Amino acid sequence: MEACNAVEREVDKVLLKFGAINEHAGTVLRDLINHIESLKKELEEAPSDHELTPGQVQVLKQAMTKVRDTVQRLATDHRDLHSTVSKVGKAIDRNFIADFASTSREDVFSGPEKTHLLNEVICRHFYRQGMFDIADELAAEASIESDEGSKEPFAGLNHILDCLKQRNLEPALEWARHFREPLLAMDSSLEFKLHRLHFIRLVQQGPSKQAEAIMYARKHLTEFVSRHEKEVQSLMGTLLYLPNGIQSSPYSHLLDPTLWLDIHDVFAKDACMLFGLSVDSPLSVCINAGCTALPALLNIKQVMQQRQVTGIWNGKDELPIEIDLGKQSQYHSVFACPILRQQSTENNPPMKLVCGHVISRDALNKLTSANKNQFISRLKCPYCPVEQNPEDARLIYF
Repeated sequence: MEACNAVEREVDKVLLKFGAINEHAGTVLRDLINHIESLKKELEEAPSDHELTPGQVQVLKQAMTKVRDTVQRLATDHRDLHSTVSKVGKAIDRNFIADFASTSREDVFSGPEKTHLLNEVICRHFYRQGMFDIADELAAEASIESDEGSKEPFAGLNHILDCLKQRNLEPALEWARHFREPLLAMDSSLEFKLHRLHFIRLVQQGPSKQAEAIMYARKHLTEFVSRHEKEVQSLMGTLLYLPNGIQSSPYSHLLDPTLWLDIHDVFAKDACMLFGLSVDSPLSVCINAGCTALPALLNIKQVMQQRQVTGIWNGKDELPIEIDLGKQSQYHSVFACPILRQQSTENNPPMKLVCGHVISRDALNKLTSANKNQFISRLKCPYCPVEQNPEDARLIYF
């Protein structure tokens, strides 16, 4: 982010200087043109046999000198602008490293099986985005088997999402009514929020739609009173302010355009959960995570090269630094051993002791070796006084 800000500052300098030069050049050229036009007019009005006086010749010479000096100054300003523009390119080269090979693995996508898997992931991403023509073409060229069943949920969901963007609630309402039971089992409020938006749109049209709004509330909102009592009360309160408009009423927050953005996100989340799909495309998640992590990895790689300690990162199965991708990118529980301060892995999984405390397998082995005698291995828990047999520890899964 800091790299983007540094480049943006250089771009701002270019735009500021360009604006100043443009404004200055426009003013100077307008004055110069007006001066030349006035001299031209005087010459045209003079008699044909009139000879220029020494004073008039001097004025013309001064005008020519002024034109020449002005052109030279503008050319100099233009050259200075080029130097400022070139600094933007230097800032990009300085802040963005183009060599990504140091943080990549050549064998990740090598081989026909991995290439086929990558093409399949890209194809599914296009299906999720509603780009069926591109996905079908890619599937045909990459010999990927695709059936209509895999396209069906994405086609329907993308159609409804497009309708919501256009503030057309009918397809979403029909879908929510069709899946009412599983949505209620998920404790979803999607159907209520759709009806709420329809009611608000009626109320927003003023007293002429009051009767229709009341009928709509009686037909569709009464069944949600038990679960959304406060919200229904607020909706009914808007009817009192119809004559003067609810824009200036205590319920003006119901007209917030963000409610339409919210319903778009709620529908996408609930629909994907219902069909067992992730809200975001796996491909977009990987790309976003990589874009977030790459600058930090490039920085640490550059520091390691400068200090000649690149051998620390020979095994690329583990990152040399911890990178925070934000809460939105946390999908799995992570256990860190309280003894060794290391995250658990497949080779070093978490182990639950008899007393209930959890440590890593490596920590268990080290503690066992330290307390081992010739008769029997006994282990004293590092967090409580319970002694136990290390063989009683059990592998646990988070």
